[in-house]
Amino acid sequence: MWPQAGIAGLMSAMGCTLSARAGQCVAMTAQRGSGKQYPGRLLMGGVWPRSVSLAQDSGSFMRHIKKTFILLLTLAFLLSAVAYVSDFSFETIAYSQTWLTKIRNWTHAEVINSNWADRSQNDLLAPLPNQQIQPRGTTIYHHVAHPSNYNFMLDEPDKCKQDPFLVLMVPVAPHEVNARNAIRSTWGNESSVQGKAVLTLFLVGLTGGAEAQQKLEEESRQHRDLVQSNFVDSYFNLTIKTMVIMDWLATRCPQAAYAMKVDSDMYIGLENLMSLLLSPNTPRQNYITGYLMWNRPVVRNKNSKWYVSEELYPESTYPTYLLGMAYLFSNDLPEKIVEASKEIKPFNIEDAYVGACLKHLGIAPSSPPDPSQFRAYLGQYNREDFFRVITTILGSPQQLIDIWKDVKRPS
Repeated sequence: MWPQAGIAGLMSAMGCTLSARAGQCVAMTAQRGSGKQYPGRLLMGGVWPRSVSLAQDSGSFMRHIKKTFILLLTLAFLLSAVAYVSDFSFETIAYSQTWLTKIRNWTHAEVINSNWADRSQNDLLAPLPNQQIQPRGTTIYHHVAHPSNYNFMLDEPDKCKQDPFLVLMVPVAPHEVNARNAIRSTWGNESSVQGKAVLTLFLVGLTGGAEAQQKLEEESRQHRDLVQSNFVDSYFNLTIKTMVIMDWLATRCPQAAYAMKVDSDMYIGLENLMSLLLSPNTPRQNYITGYLMWNRPVVRNKNSKWYVSEELYPESTYPTYLLGMAYLFSNDLPEKIVEASKEIKPFNIEDAYVGACLKHLGIAPSSPPDPSQFRAYLGQYNREDFFRVITTILGSPQQLIDIWKDVKRPS
């Protein structure tokens, strides 16, 4: 231990003030060659100028570290912002072949391991399964709902050689054989109405299993009225299904005058429908009619079956569209709708999506001459009601068969 007086004398000589802790002081010492002053510690047995130099180097190093950290943090924030603003879900994106392979492998496993027909109602449009992606070179040019992403596995390309006046396209689940058979024995069995040829076809997606696919192919060979495309067949892929229907009409049957997209649980009054089409007041181009929906709000409740996020459709209301149960259109529209869909981000409300495509085209849906002919439900059965309607929803395939027989029986 140094004598207290000796320590005090040394610190006094250095211009320091004695602290409460022996051996330490805070000195303000002028750096050689500059007017700057540095706070420091008096190191017993050390050299003061070297201590100041080390402190300077350490401080400079830490400042560089801080600047680098702030720069990296800023860069990470900017990249996150760009990723957030850019929507990669359904936009036109060129995927590299490496990522394409990963997507295909992952979605193929999903098809094998999942029951796609019973997917959660919170799903959006399903990813592409393995067979769906048809890359042009090494890129995909259109979003998930564009029909160029899909191939027809079962097809009837020669059906339209008979130049049908009206084509009825029925989207139906692969397993709904009873619904198809009910239609085949009722309005789908009518090949000529008021002297005009009518064609009915069913469109399905993937079955989800080899045995189910084999049965579907046997059904196709028997009836020759099935068209199958390799998209995942589920409720939340109805937009894809509808766009594939439009593509089939545009590429396989452009010579037809009119077409109708009609659900599998519908009653169709073909005589009334044909009378509407043969009316001199019915346009032959840019015409679409059915059960009109005006100013329908977009559902934002995530628990709803009809939920659509602001990311997919930012507006609060849909454009005017036609209820998807059944709508009738001139057959020049399918090609135009498919083309317009390249510009419209897909969402899972298929009828509203078609309405968005029509809005993009500047084509307004038409109200039918008698709106009461396009009915959602008729309520309690009354035979006379079915003499007047064009469309209405029924409860089961058997109900369709029973009502059809009753309506067609002699009065």
